[in-house]
Amino acid sequence: MSQTISQDKVVGIHYTVKTAEGQVLDQSKEGQPLQFIFGRGMLIKGLENALDGKATGDKFEAEIQPADAYGERHDGLIQTVPRSLFGDNEVAVGMQFRASTDAGEQSVMIVDVSDDEVTVDGNHPLAGTTLNFDVEVVEVRDADPSELDHGHVHADGNHNHG
Repeated sequence: MSQTISQDKVVGIHYTVKTAEGQVLDQSKEGQPLQFIFGRGMLIKGLENALDGKATGDKFEAEIQPADAYGERHDGLIQTVPRSLFGDNEVAVGMQFRASTDAGEQSVMIVDVSDDEVTVDGNHPLAGTTLNFDVEVVEVRDADPSELDHGHVHADGNHNHG
């Protein structure tokens, strides 16, 4: 009898995730399932909810709304700052870095550059995006004590933090 996905089980899935328009955003590598310990916050909430109770061999599709994925976009997370803040450092659209904000450290991406100003966006790149997952569950097993201790799956029983 196959196990079902529940808290602290090791789960392996093959997946493809697309936008509503069908653009492939990510997928598991051929022959290499994504492995994780279920219920430890390693996945977006919507996908974790969709996986709960599934078993090895299950195949399903899930439409994940922004609130259960990377959140809605917030215009307040987009700021234009003087280019002089970057000193002599090169700045280009698409560059990501950590910025100090009133709310602490935050990842931001440069979305526009002019001679005098740089516009940065603190939204996750997929914020506001509905995600469509095609998923196949290929493994469900009990996590061993060291996996639970370390918070991640040890591939083939090997353990290397190197």
